[in-house]
Amino acid sequence: MGRLRERLGGRPAVGLVGAAALLSIVTGINRIVAPPGSRLPFLALLPEEATLLAGFTGAITGFLLLVAAYGLRRRLRAGWYAALVLLPLTALQGLVGSTRVGLLLALLSVVALLVLAANRRPFSEEIDLTATQWAALAGLVGSLGYSTAGAYALNEEFTNLATITDAVYFSVVTASTVGYGDVTPTSPLAKWFAMSALVLNVAAFAVALGVLITPAIEARLTTALGRMTDTDIDLLADHVLVLGHGELTEPLIDELIEADAPFLVITPDEAVARVLNERDGVRVLTADPSDEEPLERANVADARAVVAATNNDAEDALAILTARQLNPDVTIVAAATGRENVNKLKRAGADTVISPATIGGHLLVESALQGEDSEAVARRLLDES
Repeated sequence: MGRLRERLGGRPAVGLVGAAALLSIVTGINRIVAPPGSRLPFLALLPEEATLLAGFTGAITGFLLLVAAYGLRRRLRAGWYAALVLLPLTALQGLVGSTRVGLLLALLSVVALLVLAANRRPFSEEIDLTATQWAALAGLVGSLGYSTAGAYALNEEFTNLATITDAVYFSVVTASTVGYGDVTPTSPLAKWFAMSALVLNVAAFAVALGVLITPAIEARLTTALGRMTDTDIDLLADHVLVLGHGELTEPLIDELIEADAPFLVITPDEAVARVLNERDGVRVLTADPSDEEPLERANVADARAVVAATNNDAEDALAILTARQLNPDVTIVAAATGRENVNKLKRAGADTVISPATIGGHLLVESALQGEDSEAVARRLLDES
């Protein structure tokens, strides 16, 4: 059971939380539009206002839970905590909603909560915000707090503003520049305050949008296109450059991930780059590894080693030749698909060339002649090398 849980990771929790979020939205909308007589008999004692409020809040909670599910998909610890808080709310709102769909939501929320609580370990990533992003977030919260507190303090100098809810409403519609006109200042002081709140809130929202949202969109587009940002590339040092991608490259990538070694894959295939970018710990640059410019951008001069292990020896030879010209001292390892190309790859600049076909044939012969298991033969060959 423990091995199965480790293999699945947090995927069941992410799926259940996402399903609960969507069902919460559906339940909320259904409760709003459902006729009064559709409530379940044993919950008919609840006032209609309570069930209607559960509908509106259920839809909002569902959208928030979708955000939490996205955080869980990114393995964020904050997403785990958010879902842990929101799932009991969706369960309660499902019950108060007094519909059969609401009961299904309550049951699904409880199951998702139990699965989520049992899978805390996969969600260990922290939210990595820069000082500028934290400042933008603080400015947004501060501006909304200023407009809310000020409006409530001056409530007698506004029309239709009497409670803290009215003040929050005024703050939000002012910040969003909607301005329905139902809450208006009636004195010079209130007008000056409304203008200051409008300027601060709009500026705070604009800054927050540019600092918080835009980088996330750019990062997502960068991932989708299989390209690294300039900042990511500039930080590369003492890394392994994997030139090209093929069947022989996959075991190499797995070994580098397991060894927690920094590496960068350079491949011209955008489809392959998109697939690799979805894997944790894999960084990809979409470019031709035999061109000088991509290798210079990938800091080949500071690389620990270069590996060429695709299924095309001719392409590997060109990539090795370029890498050797840009960094004469770097260690270059290559895998030759054809035995006859081993010396050619060495002449291109590779320090070590491995022929999988030759090694495989040697293992088979040794196993047949010596009667040893192929794994034992491989360990002996490694010990002798």
